[in-house]
Amino acid sequence: MSSDVPHRRARLKTSGKDLPIPDPGDPRRQLAATARELYRRGWMSGTAGNLSSRQGDGSYWITASGKSKGDLTHRDFLRLLPGGEVAERGRAGDRPSAESSLHDAVYRLFPEAGACFHVHSVAANLVSRLAALGAADQLLPPIEMLKGLGIPDESPQAAIAVFANHVHVPAIAAEVEARFRAVPPRLPGFLIRDHGLTVWGDDPRAAQNHLELFDFIFQCMVAARAAGLDG
Repeated sequence: MSSDVPHRRARLKTSGKDLPIPDPGDPRRQLAATARELYRRGWMSGTAGNLSSRQGDGSYWITASGKSKGDLTHRDFLRLLPGGEVAERGRAGDRPSAESSLHDAVYRLFPEAGACFHVHSVAANLVSRLAALGAADQLLPPIEMLKGLGIPDESPQAAIAVFANHVHVPAIAAEVEARFRAVPPRLPGFLIRDHGLTVWGDDPRAAQNHLELFDFIFQCMVAARAAGLDG
């Protein structure tokens, strides 16, 4: 039944003030819940890591710098324009992490990417060290989980790109963009040596799925090395 009454966003009364009730479809709420889960798993310890979700206009919501990922709410995000300019802040004074340059590079490289996650997990750091110093990539074992990362081959040969770590993170982002423009990656992710893992996907759920698949593979690699089964 139609109505001539204009739609009004629901509001919550708190301490005598009317506050807007957060929209359950707000991408920041999903990202905050995901961040809390990844913090619980030990993939975003302290204030490390960042998650982003790209919007239809090309801007993207990203976690603000210096915040514990175990305590995020929908207000702990900034909306950045392509190139990194801040378009909107959840809280006054919040600033983006230097690692937002990694997200910006991913979104420029992959128009289909709707989300980008960057984590600092133990397994990712260990596997980044398995690659010889200066090596451009690290071969992954030919296990079933590669299918979920877009490698359906019978006897897969897949390697994840490994980049050198730099204090100036935009320098890492520039290297990522230059290499992937020259040779697009087969896998939706890359490692930064002694730093962490960055993945992307069509949406936040796909990006989380890719994180979980990479972590499974990395855990297998670390366990195989410890058991002497990698040779």
